[in-house]
Amino acid sequence: MEKTMTVNQTEYGIIRLLGHGKGGYSYLAYPLDGGGNKDRGSLCVLKQIHHEPCEYYTFGDKIAAEQNDYRRLLKTGIRMPQMVDIDVTNERIVKEYIEGPTLSELIEKKQPIEAYIGQVRQMAEQVRVHGLNIDYYPTNFVVKDGLVYYIDYECNPYSEEWSFENWGITCYS
Repeated sequence: MEKTMTVNQTEYGIIRLLGHGKGGYSYLAYPLDGGGNKDRGSLCVLKQIHHEPCEYYTFGDKIAAEQNDYRRLLKTGIRMPQMVDIDVTNERIVKEYIEGPTLSELIEKKQPIEAYIGQVRQMAEQVRVHGLNIDYYPTNFVVKDGLVYYIDYECNPYSEEWSFENWGITCYS
């Protein structure tokens, strides 16, 4: 039987694990209609928050942070997936699925990413103007139709030390 997860009374079929980060597990999923039938035309990402230890990062309330970070990032105007739903009690988020390779996958395949680095740099400037840094690691960026999307919602107060030019760019070399 296929695994399902519920977010605010909507059941989702889980297709596969997309990734595991310091905050949670992200799955490719699709909503099920009231009769339990698949609605594959509506692929989404279902993120389940976890509470596994992380040596290099301290967390508070992860689900509240995701919600607050999403709101802050919306104001910056960067390309990112829309938050579809959030279930605070079960610590689950449903967001739009942006189909395409991550910058990390392109690097692994030794494909040129210079044009995409320029787009990440532009995003870095957009968030900096709003007093923020994002997580510049290449797994957090997806390319769709030539455009780069930041698919994580994590952001932190701007710090020169953690800016794209001082830290983020090192993730791409």
